[in-house]
Amino acid sequence: MASRLLTHRALQESIPFRSIVSVRLQTTHTVSQPDEAFDLEWQSAKPYRAIPSPTIMQLIKGFKKGGRYADISITEMHKRWREDFGNLIRARQIFGKPDVILSFGPEDYEKLYRSEGVWPFRRSLDTIAYYRQKVRPEIFGKGGGLTTVQGEEWQKMRTMLNPVMMNPKTVQLYVDQMDEVAREFMMLITDLRDVKHELPDDFDQWLNRWSLETMGVLALNTRFGMLKAEAAEEVKAIITMVRDIADLTYRLDVEPSIWKFYKTATFKKLMKLNDDFTNVIMAKVDEAIVKYEKYPTRDGGAQSVLEKLLNVNKNVAVVMSLDLISAGMDSTSSAVSGVLYCLAKDPARQARLRAELKTILPQKDSPLTGANMRNLPYLRACIKEGLRLYQPTIGNIRTTARDLVLQGYQIPKGTDVAMLAPILQRDQAFFPQPEAYLPERWLSDRPEGVPSAKDSHPFIFLPFGFGARSCIGKRMAMLEIEIIVARIVRQFELRWNYEDFKMTTRLISVPANPLKFELNEVEN
Repeated sequence: MASRLLTHRALQESIPFRSIVSVRLQTTHTVSQPDEAFDLEWQSAKPYRAIPSPTIMQLIKGFKKGGRYADISITEMHKRWREDFGNLIRARQIFGKPDVILSFGPEDYEKLYRSEGVWPFRRSLDTIAYYRQKVRPEIFGKGGGLTTVQGEEWQKMRTMLNPVMMNPKTVQLYVDQMDEVAREFMMLITDLRDVKHELPDDFDQWLNRWSLETMGVLALNTRFGMLKAEAAEEVKAIITMVRDIADLTYRLDVEPSIWKFYKTATFKKLMKLNDDFTNVIMAKVDEAIVKYEKYPTRDGGAQSVLEKLLNVNKNVAVVMSLDLISAGMDSTSSAVSGVLYCLAKDPARQARLRAELKTILPQKDSPLTGANMRNLPYLRACIKEGLRLYQPTIGNIRTTARDLVLQGYQIPKGTDVAMLAPILQRDQAFFPQPEAYLPERWLSDRPEGVPSAKDSHPFIFLPFGFGARSCIGKRMAMLEIEIIVARIVRQFELRWNYEDFKMTTRLISVPANPLKFELNEVEN
């Protein structure tokens, strides 16, 4: 993914920079009257325009070749901006896009989340909203789906989805089907290894295949066949489409772009890719609907998300299924990559995890069930710590629901605030020994000298967000990660023999290194 905030071309044109720090939101700064109880704090706070902000000359100098912000990842750029301008930064508007406030303060995050009201406002990327609402409204409806709809309409849709997506008992019904895919993936991994027992350079794409296959089961109760050799060309086309869509969306919505004023070639290419991908997935959705009409799941069977929602609202069912499949590929596989890397670099903790897994998987092919997965504290601690170090997203964003004071500055209602918590997750002030992989910090029973994650601010580590608008698929995603990590660690001893693992930043951070894990079979 393009990892710089500003392109070289934009710098040459002396375009004021601000857009890549997070997703584009479209609001205007309308200052509302503070409540009486809030009046004194508001009046004593510094004005909005006094928030530290890089000047155009600082940006031009910083992003030119050899400059402080040139040729670095967006995460590293955020770190350097924090060093240069402090814990609250105003990234100025460009091309009609609003300012974004960059916050490195967990107290700000808590205040934002707790003040967002019953209808939290989190706008989608503008190109996604345009495509869904203007290009394909016959599929996505007037609002465009859960990711783009707001207000009361969002609440109605979320209320329909929560019982299906967020109920732990409902999600546990999918364990058998997800584990079936995982066990098939284990057989495939065994054959993928070379003579040194290392995985191929493109193992990240095989993880994408596993993730897509699993999401097909969850969303549609359909096996796509992504793990079969004969599906190679179709699989490659889908993976390429998803990644190209992510790259172009990043360029248009995150980096400076004039697409709202003039439909550029890049914009047209993105709309075409969105169409192609939508058509591919919708063909599979339509096939599943026909199957359900002929052979509905009998009582006691694990219905897919699509089948459960069809009886509630067909449009919501179709859009949610499509979103699950498209959104789950890179995010889940990237999360798994980071966790596996951490374990591969730490044989002792990997061995401890394997010992825990052997209590429920005495044999490598013993089944995973909803019941035997309930008590796996070390597995979940390993995953949390991996996500702390290698989170697939660069942060979260909210539009303020009312006037707020953050770090002594007035933040008007309708202002977009980026919460860049992944920077703080590697900050000594919030997580002692921040660069160390310490799953034990998430356990209540810890060795002496291991810091407790509970001592960190509770609003820093929120990989799936917080509150009513937290990630709708978080329970399914965590279960998916738990199952595949458990299967791989139970069957193989992992090693990493190359340079340190890195991630490339785009809409979702993805591995920058070939995932050439060395996997040696564990004796039963």
